[in-house]
Amino acid sequence: MKRKNTIHSSGIAQPHAATSVIEKSMSNEHGQPRKPTPLVSGVEIGLTAAILAVRDNEPMVLVVRDVEQGRGSDGLPFGAFSPLDHRTLDIGLRSWVAKQTGLELGYVEQLYTFGDRGRHAEPGDTGPHVVSIGYLALTQSCETLSEQNVWCSWYQYFPWEDRRDGTSPTLINDIIPRLEAWARAPVDPHSPVRPIGRAERVRMCFGADGGTWDEEKVLERYELLYEAGLAAEAQRDGRVTLDAGRMPVGNAMAFDHRRILATAIGRIRGKIKYRPVIFELLPDEFTLFELQRTVEAILGPHLHKQNFRRLVESGGLVEPTGEVNVATGGRPAKLYRFRRDVLLERPSPGVRVKSGRT
Repeated sequence: MKRKNTIHSSGIAQPHAATSVIEKSMSNEHGQPRKPTPLVSGVEIGLTAAILAVRDNEPMVLVVRDVEQGRGSDGLPFGAFSPLDHRTLDIGLRSWVAKQTGLELGYVEQLYTFGDRGRHAEPGDTGPHVVSIGYLALTQSCETLSEQNVWCSWYQYFPWEDRRDGTSPTLINDIIPRLEAWARAPVDPHSPVRPIGRAERVRMCFGADGGTWDEEKVLERYELLYEAGLAAEAQRDGRVTLDAGRMPVGNAMAFDHRRILATAIGRIRGKIKYRPVIFELLPDEFTLFELQRTVEAILGPHLHKQNFRRLVESGGLVEPTGEVNVATGGRPAKLYRFRRDVLLERPSPGVRVKSGRT
């Protein structure tokens, strides 16, 4: 015998047996509808963009700067999603970025949804809870926009990620010793239980004690610094630190925007290994040296010149244009372009650079 369904005023058909349970949970002892107690006055959907480019061999991110507030006020471009004006989230993102900055975005990819309580509110604030959908966007344009919308090297916010000149002295002499001291300290009994201990997490994320440095773990490293109280945002949020008097590492960003930027950097570092998105950051014609410098800027470490060229050429990613660049200051360099036929030949064409050891 088939179970009958009941049509509620919501227009949704539900099994009759479950209806009484739902209705009881939404009613008081007198059978009257129960009024829910709101935690906040509403929820707003925002779109946050990590817009990345490369200029003069330096990876750049577009930030919105509060000139009066100064250090720690840098944030990512942010705008509200209006379902009345924007048919899709992607259209909404492109619309307000173009309106605010004049940039016409090319490659855009959705990251994650960031909605932790308090990320955009002051303590005790019952205003709308802002849930942001983060986006990664790539552009070749890196021109000066305004006093408020400026391009900055993302290594200002993540200096430990820049390994083009070898392992950062700050990482060896400052960050890792402070993390190791934090790992040895007593653990707060009220803190969440983690399957991996502090010392092992430091080794896995930062390559301490001979561990492997994985350039894609940008978010994991930042989260560890935040948990240890070494990030300025942690001190701003009132976390207890072992050495609160010492300077935090890296420039802070507004709200949780450094976390969103870390997510974007980790995504692009992984993406260029199996998708040809690196060419979204390059002009139509480029030298192999320019391509290598762009990959190095994104990934962080210095790459072996001959090995890199063999990797790119054997992967069929580029083809010569027949022209040369005479403005190199030395021997004219051959110009190349992205070979689009590789998209039909291979399921995941990319610059397959492997993670290196510390």
